[in-house]
Amino acid sequence: MKRVIFILLVLHLIPCKSQAQHSDSNKMREHMVQMQDSLQRLSHRMINDESEPERYNANYSFIKTLVNTLRTPYSFNFQFDSLKTISIQTAPDRRFRIFSWHVMNNDGSYRYYGTIQMNNPSGKLEMFPLVDYTPAIKNPKDTVTTNDKWYGAQYYRIISVLNNVQTPYYVLLGWKGNTVKSTKKVIEVLYFKNGKAHFGMPLFDGDKEQAGNKRIIFEYSRKATMLLNFEPSSGTIVFDHLAPPDPKLNGKYDLYGPDFSYDGYKLLNGRWKFVQDLELKNNPTDQDDNFNDPRKMKGGSIKN
Repeated sequence: MKRVIFILLVLHLIPCKSQAQHSDSNKMREHMVQMQDSLQRLSHRMINDESEPERYNANYSFIKTLVNTLRTPYSFNFQFDSLKTISIQTAPDRRFRIFSWHVMNNDGSYRYYGTIQMNNPSGKLEMFPLVDYTPAIKNPKDTVTTNDKWYGAQYYRIISVLNNVQTPYYVLLGWKGNTVKSTKKVIEVLYFKNGKAHFGMPLFDGDKEQAGNKRIIFEYSRKATMLLNFEPSSGTIVFDHLAPPDPKLNGKYDLYGPDFSYDGYKLLNGRWKFVQDLELKNNPTDQDDNFNDPRKMKGGSIKN
């Protein structure tokens, strides 16, 4: 009889525990939704406020709020679906995700902010804050950096390269608004080593100008739109070929624009080989078109 009573007690307690866990889960999600709303309001001010000091004040509040939000246990599983004013990209293997955004200065230049959140099985926050070090990086095409000396950008695509390589790495495609006259885009390489996130690796072959570079940087007129995206079916990073409007203007990158031809980097044995004059079956759609000028984003929305 005692054994039957014990079993009945256990069966009675199981639903209670399950209900408590469900209640905790709902409370946690409600908390994350509330924090997301706060982040959305702050990020809208970062983009749209007329005053540069107020944009930065909103940014500093955003950083503090984001860190507090990510401290919530298992926050990695929260998608931040309503937070459209910054870029949030998750690695294909879900090892990490990157939050990245910018604040525009009155002179048309930008400062970049971000963090890498690792997918920690324990649910505790593990992240690598990204500190924009752009002005101090004298030769960005040939410099390996770390997360605390970052060549800032706003990323919109992550490509994982985990096989046939000595060091698994990830390729990041990013927008990097530059000045009032020119815009940049980057092909960045990210890997993790010795407790830090590292950026830059000489993996690009074939292009005379870019071969041996640790990251690929494109610069072009701010008035132009440049395609830079990845085609998974062919394993190729595809991009517009940029050229000046007149050969005499060679090197004047703030005047460069697409010449209606396409080049690319194709993944072969863990490295990226330059391929010239690609024939694309369909006209590409530049999914990151809104990155060309954040001032166009009146609703504070970014398409990825």
